[in-house]
Amino acid sequence: MLSKTGFCQAVMLACSALLLVQSTTALARAQGGNKKPSLSLKATPSVSFAPARIVVVAELKGGADDSEEFYCPTVEWEWGDGTTSTAEADCNPYEAGKSQIRRRYTVEHQFKNAGGFKISLRLKKGTKVAAMANAVVQVRAGLGPG
Repeated sequence: MLSKTGFCQAVMLACSALLLVQSTTALARAQGGNKKPSLSLKATPSVSFAPARIVVVAELKGGADDSEEFYCPTVEWEWGDGTTSTAEADCNPYEAGKSQIRRRYTVEHQFKNAGGFKISLRLKKGTKVAAMANAVVQVRAGLGPG
């Protein structure tokens, strides 16, 4: 049988363990929330024949879903063939804890000529580049007119 002192000690130990678990969980969430998302870029197919229609997918992984730095960015594509594309969205004002960042961008581009092309994507907030990623495609000469 537990004495009153023993019972109080057991309750205090249990409460301390619960507080430790909650503190550790909150700390892990806070650290994960402060981590900057990383940007990846994939071009499909990576090798094709001219004229080549390439689908490019960019993904933001990790970080907080309400990151102000990545909320409603200007999206700039450089295709490596002398052309560029820019997209800007008309977004509501940013609200911490409420605004959601977009995590996936998909676009299609046609390469008319053969060559190796470095595709670059920049996510910008004003003039500051928040993230940048690159992918390379190889376009081989297609069959000429028949």
